[in-house]
Amino acid sequence: MNFRKIKVLETIRQGQIGGGESHVLDLVKGLNKDIFEPVVLSFTHGPMVDQLKAMGIKTYVVETLKPFNIATYNAVKQILKDEEIDILHAHGTRSLSNTIFPAKSLGLPIVYTVHGWSFHQDQPFHIRRVRELSEKFLTDQVNVTISVSKSNQRDGLERFNMKRSQVINYGIDLNRFNPAKPMNDLRQELGIVPGKTVVGYLVRMTVQKDPFTLIRAVAEVAKKTRDVQFLFIGDGDLKQASVDLARELNVSDMITFHPFRTDIPEVLNTFDIYTLPSLWEGLPIGMLEAMGMQKAIVATPVDGTKEAISEGQNGLLVPCKDHVALANAIIRLHENPELRKVLGAAARKTVEDTFDVKMMVRNNENLYQRQMPMLQVAA
Repeated sequence: MNFRKIKVLETIRQGQIGGGESHVLDLVKGLNKDIFEPVVLSFTHGPMVDQLKAMGIKTYVVETLKPFNIATYNAVKQILKDEEIDILHAHGTRSLSNTIFPAKSLGLPIVYTVHGWSFHQDQPFHIRRVRELSEKFLTDQVNVTISVSKSNQRDGLERFNMKRSQVINYGIDLNRFNPAKPMNDLRQELGIVPGKTVVGYLVRMTVQKDPFTLIRAVAEVAKKTRDVQFLFIGDGDLKQASVDLARELNVSDMITFHPFRTDIPEVLNTFDIYTLPSLWEGLPIGMLEAMGMQKAIVATPVDGTKEAISEGQNGLLVPCKDHVALANAIIRLHENPELRKVLGAAARKTVEDTFDVKMMVRNNENLYQRQMPMLQVAA
């Protein structure tokens, strides 16, 4: 009797690369290919899809930007049948909402990873309530819900008594995000003036990541020193508004805006300080990558962030929407290179101990095997 591989369909809402998409790339790359055969479904095209195909991973795209889009049902079901999928692993609300019904019609086990809930405190009450009810419906239907932070798991348990859940933290490829490795020097290319402290902001510029508070913090920093240069790297809904605000506050000369890049370790290597003033998070994978690169972190104490960062030990935490506190933390690190070094070393140690990609992959593999015992076929 021979064993056949367990086929897992990993689904994600988009092909652009963000935290969830980076997680899918790492998970698919790390799975034991002697036991598992991953297939990926994205609901838009983008660089993640290109990278997966370059890795030799069979990848499908079913175009939609909408959740619960019934028009995707037949296409998704056909993929599940044609690929003889054994387990559906949906990453994020939108991907689950567009795959759960065809998967259930075929009787497949369903795993749902929450990369931050679709509801959050900045939403009007009625919208937040509808999203909470949607998440309750979805989590009730799946075999197991994975939270990437204890905070997210607690929110699900408190709001709708989430069934069958466990925490699996993100993991970082410590070989790729290794400051000891030789890397290209991007400082000249990114327009960095020699001798200045570089503060990096590497995100999709959306309400969640709160770029406006950071720009207001830049204006506060400018009152004391202009020997700090800010790199805003990424795109997003608020990018143009961020450019406009920088101009309005007369700090355009202190901020350099760049589009998204894929050479993330090299970009992080140019930073002295990594900042993330988010209003909510699941567990920010970009911050973990910066920690792996031994960067001094300034972040807000939201959700999974405060599980990874301990104030004054491996980073600095400041209140949400407090641009003065954010500016003061940046100035403190600018004036104290030794503190940056100490915090960065401790941040790297935290990732090594708790957020290693090998640990993350192994935990997912164990979960898959509990949901679907090893399949057997005749020799």
